Amino acid sequence: MFKFHLFILAKLPSAFFTGVRLKSISENTCSSTIKHRWINQNPFGSIYFAVLAMSAELTTGTLVLQKIRNSKQPISMLVTQQKGTFLKKAKGKITFTCNDGKIIANALKSTIASSEGQTFWMESIGRDKQNETVAIFNFEWSIKLKNPTN
Repeated sequence: MFKFHLFILAKLPSAFFTGVRLKSISENTCSSTIKHRWINQNPFGSIYFAVLAMSAELTTGTLVLQKIRNSKQPISMLVTQQKGTFLKKAKGKITFTCNDGKIIANALKSTIASSEGQTFWMESIGRDKQNETVAIFNFEWSIKLKNPTN
């Protein structure tokens, strides 16, 4: 986990300095946390929506990165769309969880087999310490082979 936090510092400094942290990762699930602090607040006393989006996107993007790395194929990835739903003020510690690893596996298989890009949606749900849903984010990811040989 320490190496991944160094990766976040180097590649996503705004996420690092606002307190976004990877909590756990497995084959199909990834969780991140964010705590309400002065540096990530909005004028209404809660976590700024963009910081929530960074934490949510980290859960989906980390799963995509992991699956691409395990495939050992030169595949690029990009968020092409994002949707966010906010249900209550984000105060205290918020945990975002994405359970969509299987979606990526299927898209990777299709991309590798056909050399054609794929898009897919992934969801990350943010909950507070009371396990109440604070926000739901959906990200459309696009993947494609970097140098298809056709």
